Amino acid sequence: MTVNGSISSDSAGIFLTHEHILVDFIGADSINSNRWSREEVVQKMLPYLLEAKELGCRTFVDCTPDYLGRDVLLLQELSKLSGVNILTNTGLYGAVDNKFIPRYAFDESADQLAERWIAEWGNGIDGTGIKPGFIKIGVNGGNLSEMHTKLISAAAKTHLKTGLVISSHTGPAVPAFEQLAVLEKEGVSPDAFIWVHAQAEKDSQKRIEAAQKGAWISLDGLGDDNIADYIGMIKELKNENLLHKVLLSHDAGWYDPAKPDGGEVRGFTALFQKLVPDLLKNGFNQEDVRLLLEINPAKAFEIKVRKNTNN
Repeated sequence: MTVNGSISSDSAGIFLTHEHILVDFIGADSINSNRWSREEVVQKMLPYLLEAKELGCRTFVDCTPDYLGRDVLLLQELSKLSGVNILTNTGLYGAVDNKFIPRYAFDESADQLAERWIAEWGNGIDGTGIKPGFIKIGVNGGNLSEMHTKLISAAAKTHLKTGLVISSHTGPAVPAFEQLAVLEKEGVSPDAFIWVHAQAEKDSQKRIEAAQKGAWISLDGLGDDNIADYIGMIKELKNENLLHKVLLSHDAGWYDPAKPDGGEVRGFTALFQKLVPDLLKNGFNQEDVRLLLEINPAKAFEIKVRKNTNN
């Protein structure tokens, strides 16, 4: 589900699965869309989207959540101008000690939060008719707090009603496996969960274990200076026959309204210009690359309810 409506999975092409056009870090109590000009953001960010498109990207997953600068009309305009499919999201981001959680979410239950997110899927976001293509949440790096347990529970309930995959800013393995346990309790398959920033976990065996359970392993901090590290992590998963559970991206961008002219933008190019050529020099073939950049993301973001068959 893109900001311009649904597309078939087999027409989505090459994905960037975790990127940002705009992020505003001011916090849930102060954010509003008057803090940026859509015209200025488009002028600044369109060249970076077009550069990614020139390198092969056809579908761009924008992971900026509500209360952190999600602007679906901005994304729709950029999609139309660039010809790149863009996905937006529903959900709430609890990382950074709940700085980006609105006041109502502290009082509402997981069921009530899920109702809000399901309504965005059913009716569109903020009266625009634009629907989310996935659920985005965020948790801190340690054991799940009561709030963050509520967020993953709400995401599970939303998934069961919508079929939207859950993309969770997570990092280390401890909260990743605690979230998988909540999903299991809610009757949701690990296949509905993207472990975002899995590269932050130092123990490669944890990534292997999560992938064996069925979770998507998102290695999404690619840059020009860390290609060898990523090839190592991808090789470890390939050696365990788990390449089909890997997602790749940069977590790059973005326009920051707090900085002059939106600040310095990091482009979406390292995957195409550095990683892919080096993969091909390190024992990977074109089918592996297609699996990583096209087939896996299309399966991960497919609208499909994935129940836990063990229940």
